[in-house]
Amino acid sequence: MHQRFYSLDIFRGATVALMILVNNPGSWSHLYGPLAHAPWHGCTPTDLVFPFFLFAVGNALSFVMPRLQAAGQAAFLKKVFTRSLLIFLIGLFLHWSPFVKWDDGELVFKHWVDPENPNSGIRILGVLQRIALCYLFASLIIYYFKINGALFTSFLLLLVYWVLCALLGNPNDPYSLAGYFGTDIDKAVLHVPHMYKGEGVPFDPEGIASTLPAIVQVIFGYMAGYYIQKKGKNYEMLSHLFVAGCILIVTGLAWDMAFPINKKIWTSSYVVYTTGLAIMVISVLIHLVELKEHHQRRLKKLSPVVIAIAAIAGLALIVTGVAVFDKPWQSVTVAVLAAAFFVTVLTRNALYRFFDVFGKNALFIFFLSGFLPRLLQLFRWVDTVDENGRPRYVYAFSWFYQYVCKPLSDNPKNGSLLYALCMIIFYWLIVYRMDRKKIYIKV
Repeated sequence: MHQRFYSLDIFRGATVALMILVNNPGSWSHLYGPLAHAPWHGCTPTDLVFPFFLFAVGNALSFVMPRLQAAGQAAFLKKVFTRSLLIFLIGLFLHWSPFVKWDDGELVFKHWVDPENPNSGIRILGVLQRIALCYLFASLIIYYFKINGALFTSFLLLLVYWVLCALLGNPNDPYSLAGYFGTDIDKAVLHVPHMYKGEGVPFDPEGIASTLPAIVQVIFGYMAGYYIQKKGKNYEMLSHLFVAGCILIVTGLAWDMAFPINKKIWTSSYVVYTTGLAIMVISVLIHLVELKEHHQRRLKKLSPVVIAIAAIAGLALIVTGVAVFDKPWQSVTVAVLAAAFFVTVLTRNALYRFFDVFGKNALFIFFLSGFLPRLLQLFRWVDTVDENGRPRYVYAFSWFYQYVCKPLSDNPKNGSLLYALCMIIFYWLIVYRMDRKKIYIKV
């Protein structure tokens, strides 16, 4: 029960790296299909990032839950509520930061509700906020209902959410942007100024109602981690895990015919399907890392230059694959090509260390990758002047994209992707240095 599974660290770190890749393009107007979210129904590689991270949260919870249970109910509740509140507040801080913005050449305060536009304000929910809520409720369910009760509750939540979407949504199309029932709940509780508007209308992809099935993602991650620890490092555990992943994938695809796979409203079929994929990925990693005994102490002997070169080579394969396979339905081909290379390098111990350091400071590096660009945008300078005599500004990161990444290819998508890859290396160097100094920032 106390064995260390480095494969789970790699899984979490690889998820964080992919999260940085898809959240930091050079230009949101120039994205390859696999690196963009599905327009509505469907699932691209980008749509796997968030559920995989929630699944990883559940994995981590399975390792600490025995200590929390042993500490007693009071200590458990204090720990879980405190951690959830801190993560939620950090997410809110990230949305509000850096508290000032440029407006007509002047720095002005970012108000909770914009006095000049009452429909605009600081968004309340978001990625970190959803992580906090899912961690909180999943922990409570697991602690009080135990394994069997948590499993029953998970199935109940998925089915209840399906019924709510079908009955309370627009009868003509309850699973559409306009027909989704959860938007009315968000408007009533959060209010329009504090909702996401990236879809052109007030709609929050991390809304209140869609958090219900997302809780199940953490519970499933916990169950996978619990089973892995209980069975130990052997092929019986691996085969059972692999079969479970296959069953969940098929179940999710079958459910998709009635309740479409959709990340933005986090449908129940999406939970089941992405959980199956997460289990399959972890199965492969366990086989490569645990059963082939590629231990961390061997990897520390590798030069960071070798690790970085191996990682860049693997990421370059993704660039090549994405450039060739640009349509969403071809995303699987890209993933297979990249996975084939990563598998080869993993067996040689290189990418292990690359992803491992991301996993050790996962929440910190996610926060930093969102906060740093916002902060640097305050330190801008005039780059050019448009035809109307208005200045166009750049800051450090945008200058790097505009004058280093973008000119390297006639295809603007390549420059945008190159910038995102450079951001991965940039943030990796930070967490690598932190790991060398034994600095781990946890909440």
